[in-house]
Amino acid sequence: MHNDELYMSRCIDLAKKGFGSVSPNPMVGAVIVHNGHIIGEGYHEKFGGPHAEVNAVESVKDKSALKYSTIYVSLEPCSFKGKTGACLDLILKHGFSKVVIGSIDPNPKVSGKSIKALQHNGVEVKTGILEKACIDINKRFWINQIEKRPYVILKYAQTKDCFIAREDYSSKWISSEESRKLVHEWRAQEDGIMVAKNTAFYDNPSLNVRLCEGDNPVRIIIDPNGVLPENLNVFVDGLAPTLRIVGKDTKITRHNQADYTLANADFTSVQGLKALFESLLLDNIGSILVEGGATWINTLLKADLWDEARVFTSNKYFEKGISSPFINGLQPIEKELIGGDELSVYFRV
Repeated sequence: MHNDELYMSRCIDLAKKGFGSVSPNPMVGAVIVHNGHIIGEGYHEKFGGPHAEVNAVESVKDKSALKYSTIYVSLEPCSFKGKTGACLDLILKHGFSKVVIGSIDPNPKVSGKSIKALQHNGVEVKTGILEKACIDINKRFWINQIEKRPYVILKYAQTKDCFIAREDYSSKWISSEESRKLVHEWRAQEDGIMVAKNTAFYDNPSLNVRLCEGDNPVRIIIDPNGVLPENLNVFVDGLAPTLRIVGKDTKITRHNQADYTLANADFTSVQGLKALFESLLLDNIGSILVEGGATWINTLLKADLWDEARVFTSNKYFEKGISSPFINGLQPIEKELIGGDELSVYFRV
């Protein structure tokens, strides 16, 4: 492996340490190299906290060496001041002789601007090192910036004969205990978890993280006609914030102290659905795990409002019931066995 790739690979490994803590910002890693040796490292650790470049610079004991050093960064340095200062200014301040960048930032406020500014100030810039890998770790951020919505992961479990539930919704568990534990790990990795009204009513789930360590996601309940009772767990247990989304003309009168935020949306068109997801991103929900039900998942598939699908297939047979969602024409990219279930992973083309 070429030295540039070796150092960028280290940047990627560092960046991944911020997974689940920096959204909706991207994960970024930075490495500072002087005379062929790494003298500083850093990554973006928490949303609102110092960026990777800042942490890498702060880790260097002898700051006078920086002007003779190369800084490697998995994503183009930011060129504007947000919650923190611009990393471009930091790099110029310390006089780095060279900057090696994994991928250009898709954010229009940055995209290419830092590179041009560095070059204008006489800094040597090299780009595109392990570019695909740098983009892959930030696939959520790319969707946020390019499509202006959260990254959407569809998750469901189905029987061997392709049913997602019994007709009377009495089948609470289809997948194995190992698969359910994995789902809780997924919940801790995303900003939001979404279910539609039938799943919320018949399962009465808590939609929190219980089977592993991690933060609870925001619970997003799709209730177009405002028919869900207010004594459901997601409205009263206080375990995590809940956003209840009803139709644009739906009026709800609260009869108790149900603890949730109410929002209205247009469910009648693809444009209305896109507007809903755009509004969720504006609320700093950069990724969503959609856990049901079949009708809602099919709606998102038809509207092309999804990025990834994770499907558990158990060894159970129902013979009749509610049919599983249909992912038309796509083959799974990955398959593995989880506690006796087959997990298939699909990506939107």
